[in-house]
Amino acid sequence: MIYKVSYVVKGGNFPGGIKNETERPVIGQKVRIGPHTFEVIEILEIMPPRDDFQFLHVTVQPVEAAEQKAPS
Repeated sequence: MIYKVSYVVKGGNFPGGIKNETERPVIGQKVRIGPHTFEVIEILEIMPPRDDFQFLHVTVQPVEAAEQKAPS
C-alpha cells in the first residue's frame, strides 16, 4: 500500500508537505519533513483506500514543542 500523506504543522510556524509513504503513520511517530523532525498528533483519512493507494491528512508538531509539554 502507498500512502499519500499531507503533513500539516500545528501552529503554522513551519511549512508542511506531501509525501508518499510505504507505511501508514501512527500517533506519536517521529517524521522528518525537510531538515525538521515532527511528532504525529492526528491522522484523518481523506477518502477510503482504493486499490493500493490511500490519502491521509496528518497533523504534526515540532518535536521540541512535544518535549516541552512532557512531564518532568
